Amino acid sequence: MTQIPFDLVGFDLDGTLLDTGADLTAAVNHALGTIGHGPFPIETIRPFIGRGARRMLERALCEAGVQDEDLLDELLPIMLDHYAANIAVHTQPYPGLAEAMDRLAERGVRLAICTNKREALARSLLDQLRLTSRFAAIIGGDTLGPNRLKPLPDLLLEMVARAGGGRTIFLGDTDNDTRAAQAAGIPSIAVSFGFVPCTAEELGADAGIDHYDELVPLLESWPA
Repeated sequence: MTQIPFDLVGFDLDGTLLDTGADLTAAVNHALGTIGHGPFPIETIRPFIGRGARRMLERALCEAGVQDEDLLDELLPIMLDHYAANIAVHTQPYPGLAEAMDRLAERGVRLAICTNKREALARSLLDQLRLTSRFAAIIGGDTLGPNRLKPLPDLLLEMVARAGGGRTIFLGDTDNDTRAAQAAGIPSIAVSFGFVPCTAEELGADAGIDHYDELVPLLESWPA
């Protein structure tokens, strides 16, 4: 069996591990509906996902022609409450993920998550999908306090530390992920099926995959 030269594989959550687009879009539209705007189709909201809930809602408000910080503060808890109550209605793992995680676990590779989603929401979602136990660490956008989101390296470094250290690689779907990995000195893999379709080269990743069936063979071929 070919050796995998990594002790830990880290994942972004939204758009990388899980397709959360429909449930996030529903939450955004619920909040916007309270002020008579929207609804927007999922294709409009998808590119706004991945930089934290506040930024997602801010961009949706801008799409609606509204720029108002006080209104943003008012709508954010409305959106988050709706999302928390409906967090796993449509959300599913991407095809091939479960099998890839099984193969990695069989090889003794630890798994972890680093997301800009709030930690409590990430854990609730993973609990409902019965995935929590697969991960040695789950780091959210508020785990280290405010203003320490990806692309800063802080959350990734915390993920590595809490998951037990070792040689790490990180998967993501945006430049937030690849830039954070670069800043942390960690190689990265870009997934092409995320919310903002981009090539690995465009995101500055070291490699890319189009399906989770490709993950283990790619890691096996990685220079030791």
